[in-house]
Amino acid sequence: MSTTHAPASPNNPESSPAIRLTEFSHGGGCGCKIAPAVLSRLLATANMPLIPPALLVGTETSDDAAVYQLNDQQAVIATTDFFTPIVDDPYDFGRIAATNALSDVYAMGGTPLFALALVGMPLGKIPEEAIRLILAGGQDVCKAAGIPIAGGHSIDTLEPIYGLVGIGLVHPGKVKRNSQAQAGDVLILSKPLGVGMLSAALKKGNLSADGYADMVRWTTKLNTPGVALSDMPEVHAMTDVTGFGLAGHLLEICRGSSLAAQVQFDAVPLIPLAAEIAQSGTATGASKRNWEGYGSSIQLPDGCELWKQNMLSDPQTSGGLLIACAPGAAEQVLKTLHAQGFDEAAMIGQLAAGGAQICVI
Repeated sequence: MSTTHAPASPNNPESSPAIRLTEFSHGGGCGCKIAPAVLSRLLATANMPLIPPALLVGTETSDDAAVYQLNDQQAVIATTDFFTPIVDDPYDFGRIAATNALSDVYAMGGTPLFALALVGMPLGKIPEEAIRLILAGGQDVCKAAGIPIAGGHSIDTLEPIYGLVGIGLVHPGKVKRNSQAQAGDVLILSKPLGVGMLSAALKKGNLSADGYADMVRWTTKLNTPGVALSDMPEVHAMTDVTGFGLAGHLLEICRGSSLAAQVQFDAVPLIPLAAEIAQSGTATGASKRNWEGYGSSIQLPDGCELWKQNMLSDPQTSGGLLIACAPGAAEQVLKTLHAQGFDEAAMIGQLAAGGAQICVI
């Protein structure tokens, strides 16, 4: 049985508009990102004529957010993220998009300060009540994060679009870049993979109510452990796994840090139903585009089943934190994640000297 509605709440009553938001979009969630190969070509000739010394993190390593140092104790984090609907329920769409946007602040080790809403809606095609519920979902996530939505911008568009500009703070010495991993570091993933697979099943009307609940549970779980991890010097690098999949974002760590990675597939946490869907032959279009963009940098074991490749490149919306830390800190990192409800967090591999590539075993 498919489902398109979240449980009733003050902002999401049972009488919410009967509308399928995904019908208005050609791709949903982080799966609508520009393919990594295309993005690389578009940015290849871009240049930044002015790079002030205070800009600690810019575009050079495809990191999660910009970081600008204000003084010896404070640096501001700025990021933006928005997309078309990944689910049909307006309130859930708002929550997922807001959680995903704030994830970049946490991935840099920062604490969110406030957000600005980015809203594009096909007025006249989507009921105003549905738009209100989208905004309410985003507001509730920001409330859970302890921040206000302090403004934003809205336009009339052909497809529904929602997201946030996220602003945060971090100590300049505690910024967690994706480019400072060290040889010998272990890799830890905080959330299971499979959101793209569940999204594909939902669009086909084949996702059970339990599967939908699991999908919403993970995509609306804030990556708050990033704040505590910023206090650990042994955590050398961090990023969040989103539209380019685990393989794509791990490659960004490898390229930025000039290291190679080894990943033990059987150790990678997977959403059980998503793994079943993948084994049935389902793959998202974004997963294929991802692999075409970076598959040449990934070595798979002989006879590797296609579904495993598809899971590695599966686009994650509001995915987990990918953490590179010293082996001696792994236990404390996992303890921190488990204490905040990331029970599936697991050590999935290790980094070593070598060219920027991934070996899957």
